[in-house]
Order: sequence, then structure tokens, then C-alpha cells
Amino acid sequence: MTEQGFKRENNRQLDKKREINIETGYLTTNPYSVMISVGNTKVLCAATTDNWTPPHIRNTDRGWISAQYSMLPNSSEDRIRRERVNVKGRTKEIERLIGRALRSVCDLRAIPYESIIVDCDVIQADGGTRTASVTGGFVALYMLVKDLQRNNRISRSPVNDFLAAISVGVVHGKAMLDLNSSEDKIAQVDMNLVMTDSGRLSEIQATGEEATFKIEDFNRMMELAKEGIIELIKEQKRTLNII
Repeated sequence: MTEQGFKRENNRQLDKKREINIETGYLTTNPYSVMISVGNTKVLCAATTDNWTPPHIRNTDRGWISAQYSMLPNSSEDRIRRERVNVKGRTKEIERLIGRALRSVCDLRAIPYESIIVDCDVIQADGGTRTASVTGGFVALYMLVKDLQRNNRISRSPVNDFLAAISVGVVHGKAMLDLNSSEDKIAQVDMNLVMTDSGRLSEIQATGEEATFKIEDFNRMMELAKEGIIELIKEQKRTLNII
């Protein structure tokens, strides 16, 4: 479709994110489970913990937070082959992104000898699965650590700030917020931003898709992403009944 004829779904404005819904306690088997829907993208996030810690932080009185990510076979129109052993490539890169993002707002000294894993399973993919995983995964993590604190397994919460993530890009020369799959496929620039409630950056992933882009484009995308994340964090707080 040409730039002149390009319209977003439901005539969504360039600076508007998709509708978001966060449902907690989605699984009866895990009270720290969250179903996050961002437009047609749906990700099931769940946090669990045990007393295992990776070798590099053993005997340091620090805990650990990591993530596992998976796209289920029928989460997109073309069936995705189920990953079995030795996950690598795109999946591993996204897992590391989610884990880094969650750790960036946590004091690991507050969870000594605890190892928290946040599982993010994409039920349906329509763009922004990694950013939805960060946003929903944070809610699952927050619920878990608050319960650890209430049950006196830890003396204080490790979470020192709220955190969310959103995608932004340039399509037909226009910067736009929260790309869906059809927009992402034709984007000249694709960017994912992870930011805290206090406005501090956790991670930026910005890539020119067979093209370069101007500083002005980057600055505009940053503005859009910042406003989108502010709205996402408000939704997280509403979900958790935090005013």
C-alpha cells in the first residue's frame, strides 16, 4: 500500500498505542500469572521461585531473576515449529532482553538465595510480543515478590521502580507507536524501548531495516515511546490497585 493510502487498523492515530488488557491470576495453578493482551497480541506471563541460583552469583548473598520466552506453534498464521532443546537465536535474545529489563529495576540483594523465573508464552502474535512480555512479566514479578515479603521470605521488595516496554517504528516515512505485525513487516525502522516510571531507560533496540534513519526520526520515536510507556505503567498500577 502506498504512503498516501496507508491507514492503521481501526484508523488508529500514529501516536496511539493499541488497546491493552492485563488480567491477573489467569492460571489456577499459579497466582502470579498474568494474561496481557496488546491489540491482538496475547502473552501469558507467570513468575515462580525456588532456592537455585546461577553459579556466577552463588555465595554472594544475591538472588537472580531470569526469563523464558516461547511462541506457541499456533500463535501466528503460519505454524511455528515447537522449540525443543538448546533454545537459541531470536528466542534466546528475547529471553535475555526480558531478564535484563526485569533485573534493571530490582535490587538482587533483597532476594538472597532466591531465583525467580518469569515465563512468557506467546498465545497469539500480532507484533510487539517481546515488549508485551516485559510489561506483563513485570506485573507477574511484582505480585510474586510482594507475596514473598508478606510471607517473610524476604524482608523488603527488590522492586525499586515500575517498568514497561513498547515498540515504535517508521512506516512510509512516518514515526508511529506500537506497531502490529503488518506494520512491522513494512517498517523502515523498528525500535523497542524499555523505560521506568521515573523516566530512566533500561534498554533501546533500534534497527534500520535495509535503511538508515535520521536523528530526528530517533528523537520522534523516543517521544512516542515515552508517552506510550507512561500509559502502560498507569495500566499496570490500575491492575495492581496501586494509586
